Amino acid sequence: MKKETSIKQAYDMAVERYAAIGVNVKEAIKQLQDISLSLHCWQTDDVTGFENQNGSLTGGIQVTGNYPGRARTIDEVRADILKATSLIAGKHRLSLHEIYGDFQGKKVDRNEVEPVHFKSWMEWAKENDMKLDFNSTSFSHPKSGNLTLANPDNTIRNFWIEHTKRCRWISNEMGKYQNDPCMLNIWIHDGSKEVPANRLKYRQILKKSLDEIFETRYENMKDCIEAKLFGIGLESYTVGSYDFYLGYGAKNNKIVTLDTGHFHLTESIADKVSSLLLFTPEIMLHVSRPVRWDSDHVVILNDDLLDLAREIVRCKAFSRVHIGLDYFDATINRIGAYVIGCRATQKAFLLALLEPSETLQQYEAEGRYFERLALQEELKSLPWSAVWDMFCLQNNVPVGEDYMSDIEKYEKEVTCKR
Repeated sequence: MKKETSIKQAYDMAVERYAAIGVNVKEAIKQLQDISLSLHCWQTDDVTGFENQNGSLTGGIQVTGNYPGRARTIDEVRADILKATSLIAGKHRLSLHEIYGDFQGKKVDRNEVEPVHFKSWMEWAKENDMKLDFNSTSFSHPKSGNLTLANPDNTIRNFWIEHTKRCRWISNEMGKYQNDPCMLNIWIHDGSKEVPANRLKYRQILKKSLDEIFETRYENMKDCIEAKLFGIGLESYTVGSYDFYLGYGAKNNKIVTLDTGHFHLTESIADKVSSLLLFTPEIMLHVSRPVRWDSDHVVILNDDLLDLAREIVRCKAFSRVHIGLDYFDATINRIGAYVIGCRATQKAFLLALLEPSETLQQYEAEGRYFERLALQEELKSLPWSAVWDMFCLQNNVPVGEDYMSDIEKYEKEVTCKR
């Protein structure tokens, strides 16, 4: 009770302090409450899924670490997700990869998957007041190789076309069931370790494949196409580059996915937001943290994340930007990694919402660049953490580091016994 009182006192002081620079703290909290993150189910089990429990990742991606307690079954994945969401303020979505279908122990190849294999997921999500998003899965399969939708071999290419068509069908059924559009993300690893003799050839094939995949129109799902700089073993050439998908998305009115780990480390993903908003209908974000390369480290509150959140707020683009997470760390407690990344993302958006954007823009319009920079610097030391603590308190989730003991208890009672 004493801690709750001190949180409220600090919050009241923060409200007053922010009001002095024209920021309505209560409105900022209200807007933060409405932001739904799309949580990535694959953090629970190291992107293993339920097709082949002994399979290893291919397609230029990998998980490092072997911390005890990895989820092994659909029930364990769901339990871990619910534990994580109980420690994260707000109401959020869940993003599934196709390999997480409820296959009931049966062998279902990826060109045979149907909505029925995700019926239990839809029911479970509804029971837990959660909406679903979806992803096609082109990696970790005997037919993956280095080329899927860009494969010159029509037998292989048609297999992956059929898989992706079925993923769109499943997504539409999910959207229909939950009465809210399901975001389908399409990412393929296609590329080459060395520079190919003809770059254009494979991009022509990919374009043809996508045109065929998107022939059927659906009302209850949205297509997202995701670029990548390179994958492990595919360092010299990526068919689905940013330039390729930006051009395809702008021309065909498709959503472009920006994965914050899929670009050169010196690129600003935040700087891309305003450009995409001019030429594509919406944006899908996969928030990750690259270190040297697309290593999918746990998201933390750093400058890159803050810059991205501020850009979305400044553009008033919440209705057009969908925020998903995408990282997989097996070196630490997986649920802890989940919670750290989600809360860090929310903190970034809170800081962005507490920015006096109109004042900063007025300074800029008047050529008062000293005042603009000075205020931006002073914002860094304002009591935003008191607002964050109140947000957590209002949502009945642990404040500050208190969530650590909840995760340690769950590990002792549940995950360490797996």
